[in-house]
Amino acid sequence: MNRAVRIHGYGAAGVVQVDQVDVPAPGADDVLVKVHAAGVNALDWKIRQGYLQAAFPLALPATLGIELAGEVMAVGASVTGFAVGDRVMGPLGRLGAYADMVAIAADRLARVPQEMDYTQAAALPVASLTAWQALRAAGPLRPGQQVLIHGAAGGVGGFAVQFAKAAGAVVVATASASSREHVLALGADKVIDRHAEHFEEQVRDVDLVLDLVGGDTLDRSWQVLADGGAVVSTAAPDIVARAPAGRRGLWFMMVPDQQQLTEIASLVAAGTVRSTIARVVAFDGLAQAIEQSHSGHAPGKVVVDFTR
Repeated sequence: MNRAVRIHGYGAAGVVQVDQVDVPAPGADDVLVKVHAAGVNALDWKIRQGYLQAAFPLALPATLGIELAGEVMAVGASVTGFAVGDRVMGPLGRLGAYADMVAIAADRLARVPQEMDYTQAAALPVASLTAWQALRAAGPLRPGQQVLIHGAAGGVGGFAVQFAKAAGAVVVATASASSREHVLALGADKVIDRHAEHFEEQVRDVDLVLDLVGGDTLDRSWQVLADGGAVVSTAAPDIVARAPAGRRGLWFMMVPDQQQLTEIASLVAAGTVRSTIARVVAFDGLAQAIEQSHSGHAPGKVVVDFTR
C-alpha cells in the first residue's frame, strides 16, 4: 500500500482525500523514503484552497505535504551519502510528502539525530530552515538590531525568535495573549497581543520585520521601519507591489539546505534550540489538521504520525 493525501480540485476541507498510488522509483540522485511522520504547514491549506495557483501551478490530482521524516528504503545509483535503513528528514522543495513512500533528492535530506524520534524530526525542516534563512534574506543580522516577528508562536516564528535573539538582536514579537509566556520563554524581549493591541503604536525604528501573517498585519508594518529597514514576508507573494515608495519588501521562499538542517538539528538535539510541537495527529486526522492550521492551534508545529 502507498497511501497518498491528495486533492483532485481546489476547495475546503472536503476536497482532501486518501488515494492509493504507485510506489515511486527513485532516480539516480534520489532516495526512496518510507515516511514515518510529516509536518503540517499553512501552505497546505493555502494550496488546497487555490490561493496560490499563480505562484504554485499544479497538475491535479496533487499530493500535499512539503516535509517528512522517515527511513531510507532504497537509494539511487549515484547516491553515496545514504544507505538503506538510515533515518532521515528534510524538505521536499515541492509538494508530495503526505504519502507512505516518497522519492526525494538525497541532497535535501539530513540524518535524524539519535536523540530524536521521527515526529520530533518532522517538525524541523521547513520551520527551522525558513526562520534561519528569512532572517538573513535582507542582509546579515547584527547585534543590537531591532527585529519584529509577526506570528511568533508558530513553528517558523518560534525558531525565528530564538535565532534572532542568539544573533544579538532585540526581538519584539506579535502573538495571541495565550501564547505570550511561551514566546517570552523562547527569548523575545517584548510580546504584543496581536488581537488587542496595535504594534505600530508600541514599536518604531525596526530594522527587520519578519512577516509570517500577511494581510493587514503586513500593510501596517511599513510605518514601523527604520530608514534602511526591510520587511521580509513568507505570507504575501505580492509584497513588492504592496511596498510604499521608499520602503523595501522581499518575498521569501525557503531553499532546502542539507548542511544548515544538520546544524540546526544538532542544536535542537543538544537542547540549545527549542522545537515546540503543538500536537501530533494520526494519519486519518490529517485532513482535519490541515483545516485547523488555517483557524489556529497551540504554539508550535503540528505533526502527523503515519504509524498511527
